[in-house]
This record gives sequence, C-alpha cells and structure tokens, in this order.
Amino acid sequence: MNLLFKLAAKNLIGAGLRTWLNVIVLSFSFLIIIWHKGLLNGWDRQARNDMFNWETGTGQYWQSSYDPYDPFSLSDAHSKIPSTFDTLLSRGEIAPVLIAQGTIYPGGRIQSILIKGIDPEQKVLKLPGSLFLKSDVDLPVLIGSKMAGDNGLKVGDAITIRWRDVHGTFDANEMKVIGIFETNVPSVDAGQVWVPLNKLQKMMGTPGEATILVCGNFDKTGRTTEGWKFKSSEDLLKTVTDIIKMKSVGGIVLYVILMSLAMLAIFDTQVLSIFRRQKEIGTYIALGMTRSQVVGLFTLEGSLNSVLAALLAAVYGIPLLALQAAKGMSFAGAGKSYGLVIADKIFPVYSLGLVVTTIVIIMITTTIVSYLPSRRIAKMKPTEALRGKLQ
Repeated sequence: MNLLFKLAAKNLIGAGLRTWLNVIVLSFSFLIIIWHKGLLNGWDRQARNDMFNWETGTGQYWQSSYDPYDPFSLSDAHSKIPSTFDTLLSRGEIAPVLIAQGTIYPGGRIQSILIKGIDPEQKVLKLPGSLFLKSDVDLPVLIGSKMAGDNGLKVGDAITIRWRDVHGTFDANEMKVIGIFETNVPSVDAGQVWVPLNKLQKMMGTPGEATILVCGNFDKTGRTTEGWKFKSSEDLLKTVTDIIKMKSVGGIVLYVILMSLAMLAIFDTQVLSIFRRQKEIGTYIALGMTRSQVVGLFTLEGSLNSVLAALLAAVYGIPLLALQAAKGMSFAGAGKSYGLVIADKIFPVYSLGLVVTTIVIIMITTTIVSYLPSRRIAKMKPTEALRGKLQ
C-alpha cells in the first residue's frame, strides 16, 4: 500500500498542469461550501440570540384565545395573570405583555398598529422600558427604528392614537415618543408601539391582565395553568428555523453545481490518463501487479486530488474565512426591508464538524468518480496494453 501511495503521488505530480487545474477547481468547491454553510450557521446563531433577547425569551405562555396571525383574536386574548406566577413576577423572571389593536394618524394618514404594554421594570427582554420611569408625560411610547422611519417619527414627536377597550368603546389620546430603539427583530418593531403595562391596562379596562407571559431562565417543568398555553423557544423560533432550512436546501443546488464541475474535470482527466498510459498499465501488469492493484493505483491518483485541494484551500482559505469571521459580512439593514431577523452584520461560524464533514464528503465523491473510469483497466489484457490497444 505504501508503494502504491508513493507511485500515485509521483504520477499525480508528474501530470503537471492537469493536476493543478483539477486541484484549484476542487479547492474552490471546498472553500465556497464551507463559507456558505458557515454563513448560514452564523445567521442561525445571531437570529436565535436576537429573538431570545428581544421577543421570545426562553419560552412564552399565551392566553388561550391569542393567535398572532389573527388580529381579530386580540379582543378576547387577555385574562388575569395566574397567581401561580406571582413569585416569578416578583423575582422578575416573567415579563407580562398586553396586546391591543390601535390606530395612529402620522402625517394625516391612517395606520393600524399593535399597542403593546410591558412592565417598565422587566429585565427579561432588551426593550428599554426603563425610559418610561424617567418620563412624566401622560402616554409615553417607545418605537423601533423601522417604525420611526416608516412614519417619519422622532423622539419628542406627539401623535394621536385611537383604540377600542374591552367594552367596545372607542377612545383616543395623544402619545409622545420618548425613545427609539434599534433591533434586528422586525416583529417587535414594525407597525407597533410600546407603552407602560399599567397604562395600557387602564386604557383597555383590563387591570391585572396580560396577553402573553415572556419567560426568563427558570424551570418550566410541570408549570401549566388553565386558560394559558405554553410555547417553547423551539415553537417560537420555528419560522426562523424553517427559513434557514430553506436557504440550506437552496445552497445544495450551488454545492451540486460546484461539485459537478470539479468531478467532471477529474473524470475526464482519469479517462484521458488511462487512454494515454495503456503501455504503462500493461507494464505494471507484466511486472506482477494485479489488475485490482492497478485499478487501486489509478483510483488513488484521482482521490489524491481532493487531498491536494484540501491543503491548497487551507493555504488561502483559512486566512480569508478567519478574516470574515472576525470582520463579519454586512447586509446593510436588508433584514428590516424583508421582515427577516438579519443583523446589519453577520459573523459566519465555522465549526470543526462542518470542515471535517465537507472534506470527507468531497473525498468520498472524488474517490468514486476516480474509480468509475478505472474499472476498464480490469478488462485489459497485458499484451494488448503493451501494444497500446484498449478494448
């Protein structure tokens, strides 16, 4: 085996330009596959962290009537916060949120919004509720940067807001923007305003009530209560997970194209090599090598392309990927435009498992592609091979 390896390496290096063209193309495949998958891994990690910090917490309890995809459910989606959560509330491990529909009139236009009430002293989410404690206006509100940009609002602006309470009575008041926060999570920004929880409870006529309870880090085992349904973090992150899975499937098309180009080049090289080296093959067999050993030699030559490609990719790929992992890749607010949880800059994540898996898959594929044309050697007769005739 050691002799076959040395002979295969010598023949491969001796092929010169053909070898290096294959190696360069295959190294590009290595690099692009690892880079693309690392970028998706980085997006997944960033999206989960942002959703955890700004919206989902470690899970949520929903009032049984609440359906985020049905705005008409909001009129009934509220009830008293269960007493079983009193201890957690006092420790700040649960953040109640009351949600209601409303309307604002920016620049003479009408826009339907969601009004969300949150405790100014909560620590579960990153929303800057502490700004409410410093305000002395009648109805202070916080809005996200996308909401502010879409409606031309800035800190200090006053605007009319209208809502309908639980008794069906319409009311209106003037709200004042006391803060604008930056977030990568459109679902806590677009088309909504945040007000103090006690203010919204008073406006809606629902004292002590909430729509959802956002959980912090505590044991939720066995914590069920009538009229409320628990949603785990995986349930709440399903949309993001599905989008990233879809992007991963789309990436497979890119991988297949790159691999097909590289494998086609290796396959053609192997066929040409066998055709041109018939006398050499006959000599090997005449000197005592079995046909299976000669097949193994040519297969090994082809598979060594992936080894050289991996080494070459490491030479120029490691610095490039390390630089991008440190500097990140800018998306310039694209997530807000499309309603996706995408940071302005995503930092790719390259795990050892990703690199090893990619290398193993490409090496196995290269070995199979190298073996397919090499099978014809088993059909050759030494005398005909020495004369340069291939059956």
